[in-house]
Amino acid sequence: MKGREIRPNVYSVGAVDWDRRLFDSLIPLPEGTSYNAYLIRGSERTALIDAVDPAKWEILQANLEGVEVDALIASHGEQDHSGSLPMLAEKYPRAELLCSEKAKPILIDHLHLDPLRIRVVADGERLELGGKTLRFLYTPWVHWPETMSTYLEEERILFPCDFFGSHFAASALYADLNLVYEPAKRYFAEIMMPHRPQILKNLEKLAPLPLDLIAPSHGPIWRQPSFIVERYLEWASPIPKNSVLIPYVSMHGSTQRMVDALGDDLVRRGVGVEFFNLPVTDPGKLAMALVDAATVALGSCTVLAGPHPLAAYAAFLANMLRPKARWATVIGSYGWAGKTVETLAAAFTMWKPEILPPVYIKGLPREEDYVLLKQLAATIAKKHEEAGLVS
Repeated sequence: MKGREIRPNVYSVGAVDWDRRLFDSLIPLPEGTSYNAYLIRGSERTALIDAVDPAKWEILQANLEGVEVDALIASHGEQDHSGSLPMLAEKYPRAELLCSEKAKPILIDHLHLDPLRIRVVADGERLELGGKTLRFLYTPWVHWPETMSTYLEEERILFPCDFFGSHFAASALYADLNLVYEPAKRYFAEIMMPHRPQILKNLEKLAPLPLDLIAPSHGPIWRQPSFIVERYLEWASPIPKNSVLIPYVSMHGSTQRMVDALGDDLVRRGVGVEFFNLPVTDPGKLAMALVDAATVALGSCTVLAGPHPLAAYAAFLANMLRPKARWATVIGSYGWAGKTVETLAAAFTMWKPEILPPVYIKGLPREEDYVLLKQLAATIAKKHEEAGLVS
């Protein structure tokens, strides 16, 4: 066997994907990723927690050379973790496949696994391997409804699948906090943020567990579990920071002038500001900024009577990720007419922030337009102060 030992008879046997740069045909992976799988050997039985993306099946197969596996544990039905389960089921015909109740139909539909091979385990159920005890804990919506975590009681290791993960390719087995913090926050922003209420419930459920290690299925292992748990408590908290996110696109400079003016006035009022010029913005960075912002001021010029497509994309992204930001507004310029404000505001069907009075003007901003921007900045600052966000 070619796995790397984490604890006595506990091995990392997954694969690092150094070259992958896009996930789900959507999410940029500037640091690559990994598909972690873990082998636990007891005196009586051996279990494998999670698998790998099918593209890396040969690595997993090589890492398991000479090993007999009795239980295949599927934490989550998505293909990057379960896609090689059909090959494992063929390799280990006598192994039982264990998963949560909601995972079974997903595995059948997505991977066409034999229903007779799958055994549903209950929330809190234990599996004795002989000196190694696995406890299964339902942790739904991190980030699919069927996700299950596994706790190795004797070694105090939590295997939470996507929970606490990071898209970060590394040869090191354990997380360097300075290197992995940003990939972990990016991962939370892009994948976990829409499920903040459920994440808080799962954090509360896992809180009583004594933890020495958290071994997720993406990214390095956390040797300081409290670090990532505390970050998740902060990121999932319903309380935003005293900051305004301004994603914008400007074709001829009018919207740019408005963005600059609003940002300057907000800073003078003690409000933090993050600017993102959408034509050159990494959407992952934009998602990360959405984790903390209290207000989103979307700046857009008008294209053929509607918002610039990049502004529409930013609005759709924010709506999909459902950040904790409580307020939103639109600023920008149009050439002759249009419904940019209405179109962008109508995009927030799932997020549902309070919409503050927009400032949308014709052509280059005039003095009276700058007055309106100052009033908008004052409104935002007052909202933040009334919400107790200003220290």
